[in-house]
Amino acid sequence: MAITSRLKTTKAKLSNQNTNKDIIKIAAIQMASGPYVGANLSETERLIEVAVNQGAKLVVLPEYFAIMGLKDTDKVAVREEEGKGQIQDFLSNTAKKHKIWLIGGSVPLVSNLPNKVRNSCLVYNDKGKQVARYDKIHLFGLSLGNERYHEEKTIEPGDTVKVVDTPFGKIGLSICYDLRFPELYRAMGEVSIIVVPSAFTDTTGKAHWESLIRARAIENLSYVIAPAQGGYHISGRETHGNTMIVDPWGVILDRLPRGSGVVMANMNPKYQDSLRKSLPALKHRTIKTVV
Repeated sequence: MAITSRLKTTKAKLSNQNTNKDIIKIAAIQMASGPYVGANLSETERLIEVAVNQGAKLVVLPEYFAIMGLKDTDKVAVREEEGKGQIQDFLSNTAKKHKIWLIGGSVPLVSNLPNKVRNSCLVYNDKGKQVARYDKIHLFGLSLGNERYHEEKTIEPGDTVKVVDTPFGKIGLSICYDLRFPELYRAMGEVSIIVVPSAFTDTTGKAHWESLIRARAIENLSYVIAPAQGGYHISGRETHGNTMIVDPWGVILDRLPRGSGVVMANMNPKYQDSLRKSLPALKHRTIKTVV
């Protein structure tokens, strides 16, 4: 039997096992955040409750879910010390309240420089404890037509790849512009899930977002959860949206083109294992180091 036919058969069998205790409900939140932290957290709470009511055990929030300011420096004004502050308290309390694993797409944390932040992805377990932090490594820069973005002016980059052990397998953490650098994901090793909380511009999103998300899923044989900002913001910025969850074969399981909402999917570890056994591309790698 051809590999393609065998994979289709396996997928069909696994998809029919609705009582499979290994199947996990995962969710990605899409927002069009504004400049007021309190209002954004209220909207975040509402959307998380929607996901929880649909059975989500892992919920991932977009980049800048708590603030998309009128200007880039607004996030510096609300930055928090690690372990303290309104945004982190919200994430901890919400994860504990709903007994979910919650990934705060990005939170502005104190950096070593007074006029910059660390753009940090924070992971909370179902007891409300922060168990991982990833600081965005690759900083977005774009000069195209009338669009100008220079994240290095307000963000201090991180320098450490981060993978966290969870009940759902190993999760590799990344943020937005990181998506364009496949070597980051190779450095994670074999992970079950990749998260890519983002605020892609509409221009670059239309051109590349879906292609890049699906590529990262396919080449790593991983689920990819990609929650995004999606819509018009008070600052005048337009973000692309198209929050999606993609399976290890590159299939889009669910997506939301624009506006606030929740994207849901089933994660099936047995299906992922079957793909990796049928197509062991991760074990066929011969180039291990980028020079």
